Amino acid sequence: MKEKIRIGICGYGNLGRGVEYAVKQQTDMELVAVFSRRDPASVQTVAPDTPKFSIDEIARFQDNIDVMILCGGSATDLPKQTPMLAAYFNTIDSFDTHARIPEHFDAVDKVAQASEHVSIISVGWDPGLFSINRVLAEAVLPQGSTYTFWGKGLSQGHSDAIRRLEGVKNGVQYTLPIEEAVEKVRRGEQPELSTSEKHQRECFVVLEEGADALIIEQQIKTMPDYFSDYDTTVHFISEEELKENHSSMPHGGMVMRSGVTGEATQQNFEFNLNLGSNPEFTGSVLVAYARAAYKMKLKGDKGAKTVFDVTLNDLSHQSSEELRKNYL
Repeated sequence: MKEKIRIGICGYGNLGRGVEYAVKQQTDMELVAVFSRRDPASVQTVAPDTPKFSIDEIARFQDNIDVMILCGGSATDLPKQTPMLAAYFNTIDSFDTHARIPEHFDAVDKVAQASEHVSIISVGWDPGLFSINRVLAEAVLPQGSTYTFWGKGLSQGHSDAIRRLEGVKNGVQYTLPIEEAVEKVRRGEQPELSTSEKHQRECFVVLEEGADALIIEQQIKTMPDYFSDYDTTVHFISEEELKENHSSMPHGGMVMRSGVTGEATQQNFEFNLNLGSNPEFTGSVLVAYARAAYKMKLKGDKGAKTVFDVTLNDLSHQSSEELRKNYL
């Protein structure tokens, strides 16, 4: 590989900032530029000297950036931006609307195959690291049941979906696991749990002046793919209260598989994350996969990919020899 992998960031909110922090920690990467729909002069990056440009200028950088990391929202940004930018760059996105991943993959793959770029979609911790552990746990324990619990934590994708509603000035959403359900799994009961029996969702919303709270509450609670299948509570609060009590972005969760081996020997598999900052951790995952996209492109790969297609060799900055020596 060349000395530095050249990274671009498309979209600069909480996740974009997390990606910038993550790039700074990688010895084999450099940040070339940040691209935003906002006036570049108004974008306050972590490093004051980070080059900033309008997203309208992004295509002219195709020879100067090895991997473009897309940091927009899954509701409206990524379905358009990832296929568009896959024509110019190797890309990474964090598309997290689980039900729509297959169609997003197909849309991106069509462009990435034609442009001969590598585009890894749905990168993060769920989808992403949790997805890997669901597959791993089931492969190891074929007789059993897999469960995923999220939270307690602030969901970026769901919060973004709330903020996109007309009449919403600001808002956040927390996912809350139901502890009784978690303990049943740990006891090996293998319960059949409905969506509402595993999680609750709690929303804190700041309204635009004149907005109808009842209409917005109904829009949130009936939103498909996000809230309609959950017990959802909506609180309307002031901008000041939101800033004071809901400005940090913790999250986490776990993948659990309760299975049996031999003659009904109980085995539990659990992968757990406890995150002080959801966007900073997610940004760190995106950056690791940017390295993988670059290395895969060097090997002649192309098209849309997911975390299932990426090896640990491609993720790591260390050589195969170093990995065998230091980690096996």
